[in-house]
Amino acid sequence: MFNFPEINPIALDFGILQIHWYGLMYFFGFILFIQLGKYKIKISSDININEKTLDDLFFYGALGVIIGGRIGYTLFYQPQYYFTNLLEIFAIWKGGMSFHGGLIGVLLSVLFIARKYKIKWLEVTDFIAPLVPLGLGLGRVGNFINQELWGRPTHLPWGMVFPKVDNISRHPSQLYQFLFEGIILFIILWVYSRYPRKIGQTSGLFLIGYSLSRIFVEFFREPDQHIGLFLDYISMGQILSLPMLFVGIILISFNNND
Repeated sequence: MFNFPEINPIALDFGILQIHWYGLMYFFGFILFIQLGKYKIKISSDININEKTLDDLFFYGALGVIIGGRIGYTLFYQPQYYFTNLLEIFAIWKGGMSFHGGLIGVLLSVLFIARKYKIKWLEVTDFIAPLVPLGLGLGRVGNFINQELWGRPTHLPWGMVFPKVDNISRHPSQLYQFLFEGIILFIILWVYSRYPRKIGQTSGLFLIGYSLSRIFVEFFREPDQHIGLFLDYISMGQILSLPMLFVGIILISFNNND
């Protein structure tokens, strides 16, 4: 069993300006997105995306992540609280972002870019799919530092006590998600996308890989107290991941047919 390391959620404090680790994780994720995108453009000869398109993807995608992620968290997880505390919606540095809401925001941004540059929508999603997981993983590191989204009680030797929560040894589920949704999913998608694929297949693999990772880790993650488990077994995160899994399977299966 481990005790949570004493990490100040505020990385830099300039008095009137405080920079939180959670925000820095998003910043680092955006930097990785743009750098990996530039490298992918450089090594690929069969894509219709250049650096100007990438810059627009970065800008509008970042807006989609932040706005969609926050609105998604507000609507999916704590609507009653935020509807009675409207100003808290803007306190992003405190945490509280929904991946599924962010995904919707990004997909809308990608649709706008695809129409603007006259590129197939799935061609753009195939391009960005391998660029996303590392940023997702860093977001989970931010959750870990904030001591939020902790795991269920465990007696396993790597269990961790989060003093902000209680004195019970728990799964460090944020780090599980960092590993599965971040590192492993990135490696799979990066290697898979290095070879010629039919349009939509890389996007489908991302949806399948993320949804399976999320559904699996949710069994070790403490459900939100104000939501709990549906049928005493299924979490909100798992429910929201099921449509992703089905769409991913359809994309892979449909595009495997000649």
